[in-house]
Amino acid sequence: MPTPQSVAFYTLGCKLNFSETSAIGRQFEDKGFAKVAFEAGADLYVINTCSVTDHADRKCRKVVQQALKHNPEAFVAIVGCYAQLKPQEIASILGVSAVLGAAEKFQLVDILVDFKKPAAGQPGAVHASPISEATEFVAAHSFGDRTRTFLKVQDGCDYSCSFCTIPLARGGSRSGSVASVVERVEKLAETGVKEIVLTGVNLGDFGLQGPERERREDFTQLVKALDGVSGIRRFRISSCEPNLLTDDILTTVAASERFMPHFHIPLQSGSDKILGLMRRRYRRALYAQRVARIKELMPHACIGVDVIVGFPGETDADFLDTYNFLNELPISYLHVFPYSERPDTLAPSLPGRVQDRVRHERTTQLRSLSEKKKRYFYEQHLGLETDVLFEDDVTDGRMEGFTPNYIRVAAKYDPLLVGEMKTLRLSAVNAQGLMEAEEVGILV
Repeated sequence: MPTPQSVAFYTLGCKLNFSETSAIGRQFEDKGFAKVAFEAGADLYVINTCSVTDHADRKCRKVVQQALKHNPEAFVAIVGCYAQLKPQEIASILGVSAVLGAAEKFQLVDILVDFKKPAAGQPGAVHASPISEATEFVAAHSFGDRTRTFLKVQDGCDYSCSFCTIPLARGGSRSGSVASVVERVEKLAETGVKEIVLTGVNLGDFGLQGPERERREDFTQLVKALDGVSGIRRFRISSCEPNLLTDDILTTVAASERFMPHFHIPLQSGSDKILGLMRRRYRRALYAQRVARIKELMPHACIGVDVIVGFPGETDADFLDTYNFLNELPISYLHVFPYSERPDTLAPSLPGRVQDRVRHERTTQLRSLSEKKKRYFYEQHLGLETDVLFEDDVTDGRMEGFTPNYIRVAAKYDPLLVGEMKTLRLSAVNAQGLMEAEEVGILV
């Protein structure tokens, strides 16, 4: 096909994927491509995939079909975790032109210079090295897609949780330097960015650098350095393992005017037995200590929790342990995932498979608990005057924004509020579970 002139993107998965999609998009724009909406019928489609949960194959096929619906002649390239894990499988999907692995995805625009589609009936081209070759840290950040900027500061993981494919999909833990991250943040500040979300696969493991992945710095040093960058109003820590969320980090955030009192801490199970089977590096007592310390230092802090239910060997008693543990913790919301078998992991070989029906029932119970926790957390803040940073998403004449501690606030659409902060008084929780607010101040 002729060299394409327009490119569109679709991202599945996490904040880290969004930051990388945005970075790849800027590479294409630098080469003269026009970045267009997905439905615009682009010459080239880039689909960034995820493999954390099941149905990765189905989701990828669906997006490919939709891309070709908008332009049957489009060149379709697949990148991301699923592309690294199953490149040949993806290449055989009808309409896929090329698949790029973890070590190649940031070279897409250069590797596929001529963007030649495979002949009819032939699989797409595969450019996927073994994951051991993904040793370079490639910086990335989202920009222009949302009010908040997702800033990638770490990649890969050296942990070996029995349910997870991420080390196989992204390689070992690696980072840039504190100085390089500070420099990127200072440049983002010059563009008017107000909030940056620090992202990574295992964010708390920040500091492994260079070809040998030597431990040169740590996440605490990064947090303290960024706290001194005056051009950014807000920083958020996207997610941090409880065993890596040190007291030094917590006290730094508590004393900071820039780091928000908002933490997302993976738990996965409230049963020590299941945590052991999962090969997690902590037990519930440490998790409870971290939550208690956060609330001691920052009583208004928002705490989100990741939980997996239906893991092999999880009995009704084990699930009840998890439910009761979460119910008693002063947390704010849950992200609940039914366990899904991932190829090339240890967990599927463990005894005690939990029926899909039971997984679904347990997921429903914890999601109901999450709604109760979230509403209670919101109600504890009624009457509080706080700054709200508004997003640029508008639905039915309404827009939304976030307080420092991640309470989602709904307001009537005002174009002057997009990307701005306003001091409001939190007044009521509406039927949709969003906070309503009253005006008490001026734009800041």
